[in-house]
Amino acid sequence: MQEQGQKKDEKVTTAPDTGRRKFLKTAAAAGAAVAASSAVGPFIRTSSAATTWKMQTVWDAGTSGFTLFENWCNSMAEKTGGELVLKAFPAKSIAADNNALFEAVQSGVLQGMQPFTIYWAGKIVASVFLSSYPMGPDQPGQWDIMFDALGMKELAREIYAKHGLFYVSHVHHDANIIHSKKPVTKLEDFQGLKIRAPGGLIAEAFQAIGASTVSLPGSDIFPALEKGTIDAADYVGPAVNWDLGFAQVAKYILFGPPGVMSLYQPVDLMDITVNLGAWKRLSPKLQETFEQEVRNYSYEHFIGIQKANVEALKKFKEAGCEVSRLPQEDAMKWRKVVVPLWFSWAKKDPDAARVFKLQLDYMMNDMMGYVTPEDVQGQTL
Repeated sequence: MQEQGQKKDEKVTTAPDTGRRKFLKTAAAAGAAVAASSAVGPFIRTSSAATTWKMQTVWDAGTSGFTLFENWCNSMAEKTGGELVLKAFPAKSIAADNNALFEAVQSGVLQGMQPFTIYWAGKIVASVFLSSYPMGPDQPGQWDIMFDALGMKELAREIYAKHGLFYVSHVHHDANIIHSKKPVTKLEDFQGLKIRAPGGLIAEAFQAIGASTVSLPGSDIFPALEKGTIDAADYVGPAVNWDLGFAQVAKYILFGPPGVMSLYQPVDLMDITVNLGAWKRLSPKLQETFEQEVRNYSYEHFIGIQKANVEALKKFKEAGCEVSRLPQEDAMKWRKVVVPLWFSWAKKDPDAARVFKLQLDYMMNDMMGYVTPEDVQGQTL
């Protein structure tokens, strides 16, 4: 998949029944304030014919992520009284790569997908700001507030509709970490490092500290590390990375400073996006139920992955992997580098500017206090 902003680019459980409760459990203990909107009442079947959707995820078969996705898809028939059946497909099973996945949902070959939102930086520039980016909002609850209280979901839906897609909702996943074949413990260690990273702003942030970047799907990272094609790889968290065998090909793991899992993708969001025509053919009641179940899935997915992360990190250490954290002073160094990149990407596209302006206002609000006027002095949208 061709991504913007890269110097090198090779390519790119079951949730509870919502009919019996008035609000979602929140993920406070896990640090996630997953949005809980109005309750959905018992689903009343209105049609004898079931609608069947094919939905492909970017998770590889056999990973923790795919298991959670498949379980959720399989639960939908019961939750909709048999009106909507979701068939889950792992990465590459129908659409062979990310570019093909996007086009398959656009055309209706697939009715829906679960991608990492950042994958569309080369197609929908605003997607750079619909998932976390270096030194941006770093708590899951902050993204819930922006999407569900400050109007960012409505912006996302408006933008995606231009591409024949309906953005249902964000899905909380994880923070991304770095696996490397040699020690990386400070920003200076990225000089000359060849690292797998998603495209867009994140790739440029790594390039700005001296790394060269390559975009690869998750399933291609293991062989690239094994062969030495890349020195390091950004990918999700310990659970899925253990499933993919990274412990066998990369001895070193890098987190952010103490208390911060990741500086560059601290809240790596996925989403559920569907074909716009397929969405419009659902009844209003079925649409309401589907949206609520995506919210439920976001919660179940997040806590399921976090539980698996705890277990997987122990396995990495038992396998001889070494864990390091960036020093706190590196966060401020990198912040000075990436803030101009925020504005550079926002100015690439009017929709991207609208989404980023919403986020910037939120980050500059005294309640949050992430950005000061001094931080953005000289920057304009």
